[in-house]
Amino acid sequence: MKRTIIVSSIVLGACICSCTQKPQGISGVDYELEPMPSVHKPLPENSVPMGDVDTFAEVKLDLPVAAGPYEPTWNSIEANYPGTPEWLRDAKFGIWVHFGPQSAGESGDWYARKLYVEGTLAYENHLKEYGHPSEVGYKEVLRDWNPAKFSPKALVDIYKDAGARFLIIQGVHHDQFDMWNSKYQPWNSTRLGPKRDFMGEWEKASREAGIRFGITFHHEYSWWWQTAFQSDTKGDKAGVPYDGNLTLEDGKGQWWEGLDPRFLYGVNLREYESVAEAANSLWSPPKPGIFSGHLEFAKWYAKWWALRMMDAVDKYRPDFIYTDGTDQQPFSGSGTGTGYKCDAMQRVIADFYNRTLADRGKVDVFSIVKFRKTTNGTVNTCETGIPEGIKNDQAWIAETPVGDWFYGPDFVYSSDAVIRYLLEIVARDGSFGLSIPLRPDGSLDEACGKMLKEIGEWMRSNGEGIYGSSAWKVLGEGAGGKLNTLPGGRIGQWQADHVFYNTDFRFTAGKDGALYAWCMKVPEAGDWLTIASLGTAKGLLDKTIRSVELMGTDQKVDWKQDAEGLHIVYPEAAGLKTAVGFRIVCD
Repeated sequence: MKRTIIVSSIVLGACICSCTQKPQGISGVDYELEPMPSVHKPLPENSVPMGDVDTFAEVKLDLPVAAGPYEPTWNSIEANYPGTPEWLRDAKFGIWVHFGPQSAGESGDWYARKLYVEGTLAYENHLKEYGHPSEVGYKEVLRDWNPAKFSPKALVDIYKDAGARFLIIQGVHHDQFDMWNSKYQPWNSTRLGPKRDFMGEWEKASREAGIRFGITFHHEYSWWWQTAFQSDTKGDKAGVPYDGNLTLEDGKGQWWEGLDPRFLYGVNLREYESVAEAANSLWSPPKPGIFSGHLEFAKWYAKWWALRMMDAVDKYRPDFIYTDGTDQQPFSGSGTGTGYKCDAMQRVIADFYNRTLADRGKVDVFSIVKFRKTTNGTVNTCETGIPEGIKNDQAWIAETPVGDWFYGPDFVYSSDAVIRYLLEIVARDGSFGLSIPLRPDGSLDEACGKMLKEIGEWMRSNGEGIYGSSAWKVLGEGAGGKLNTLPGGRIGQWQADHVFYNTDFRFTAGKDGALYAWCMKVPEAGDWLTIASLGTAKGLLDKTIRSVELMGTDQKVDWKQDAEGLHIVYPEAAGLKTAVGFRIVCD
C-alpha cells in the first residue's frame, strides 16, 4: 500500500545559502565555496571517452588547511605523523554505526541507488511504500524519514555493555545526506526529516561514556551513482525520467522549493563510457579516467567533498576519520576515484592533524583511507574478509555487518558467529568493527539486542586476552595442520552454522605478557585438548609454562606439556559458551 502524505509547500531557499556563504573561523581559516558551476546539456550515453588518467596531472586544490607542521602532501604527513595511537590496539573491538535514511527501504545496502534500478528489492519496496521514482524519489524519503526511537545515548550504553570501546559513525553515505548540521550541504538531517543533529548526539553520548569515536565519509564517488537519471525500460512508465532529472526551477511551489536537486543527485555524467553500465552494476566503478568535459564541476565537487569533512571535524573533534573507496586515495582518477585527480585527501588529513595538534597538544588520532597500502599516517581496513595470515605491517580494522550494511528483515543474529569472527581478527593482529543493523525507526531487533548482551557477557569473561592484545608467532592451528577458518563476509547463517572442533585454536599475545589460546568451541567435560603449537618440539615457546587458567572460571585445570604439545583436561561444569580461552603464563 502506498504511503499517503499531505505536506504543505515550504520555502527552503535559505538552505542553499549555506553552500555559497563564507563561513568563519574553521581553525582560524576562512573557507569559501563558490556556487556550483553550470554544466553542458548531457550528450548521448556512453558517447564520450574518458580522459587519460596517467597524463592528467594531479590538481593541487586552492583550499587552505589549518596552520601547523602538516602540509597537504603525503611526504609531509608521513614525516610528521607520530604513529597510530596505542588506544586503537587497546580498544580492539568497536561498533560500526551504519545508519541513516537508507534504512527506510528495508532492503539492505544502497537503497538510494537501487530504488532507481528496475527489478531490485529496493525498487519494489519503494513502489509499495512511496510510489514510482519518477514521481516520488529519494528526496521524499529524506523528507519523511523520522527515526522516533533513535537514541544515541541508549545505544552507546548497549554497545559499551557489549564490550565495544570505539564507534565508527556514519557521517554521510553515498546518498549525499549529511547526518549533521552541515555548513555546505543543505540536504542534511537538521533541515529535513528528523531535523536533528545526529552527529552532535553521537558525540555527546560517546564523550559521556568515555568511548572513542570516528566519523565516516562515503560521498567521494556518489557523483557517478547515476541511476536517478534513468527511467523505466518497460511498463506504463517506460521512458518517464526519474526525479534525478529535476532542476531547481522545477521546485517552485513544491515542498522542496529552494533545494537544488543537484546537491543530492549530482549532475548527469552518463555520457562518459562505462558510467551508465557501472551505475547499474551496483558495485563495479567506471573504467579509470577523467571526466574531461566537466573539469570545472569536478574541481568544485572535490572541494565540496573536502569542506564537508573539514566542517564535521571542526564541529565534533573525532578521534579518527574514515573515507570509503577502493583506490590508494580519493580522487585518484581510478577505481572509486574515477573522474578526477587531485590532492583533496591530503588536504583533509593535514587539516585534521594540524587541528588536533592545536586542540590536544598531540596527534592521537588517525585517518582511514580504505584499502590504501602501508602509509604512516593512515589506517587500513578489511571489509567483510578475513586475511589468510597474520597482518601486522600496519594498523587495520576488519569491518563487517550483521546481515547487511543497512537494515533488512530476517537477519540472523548469532553471538557465536560474532565472537568467533572477533577471534579470527585479533589472532591476525587486527581490530574489529562490527556493524549492527538499526530499524528505520532507530531501534534494535529484539534478537539483535539479545546477541549484543551475550557478546558483552563473553567479553567480560575473556576481554583480558582481547583488549590490547597482539598476534602471537602463529595465528592458530587445526587438525592435520590445516586451519579451519570461519567464512568471511556479512555475518549470517553461514557463519552461525560453521562447525569447529576441539583441535581448532587461535592465539593472542596479551598486553599482560600472557599467551592466550582460544579453543573455537566449548569442549565436553573431561575432553583432552592438545595444543600442538605449544609442544616443546615446536620451539615456539622460549620459556617454561608455569600455569594454565581457564578464562571465566576459577576451576583448576589439569595440564601437562611434552614434545607433542600442551595437553589440557577440560574441567566439569565450566558453564562457558561459544569459545573458551586459556591464559598461559610462562617463566
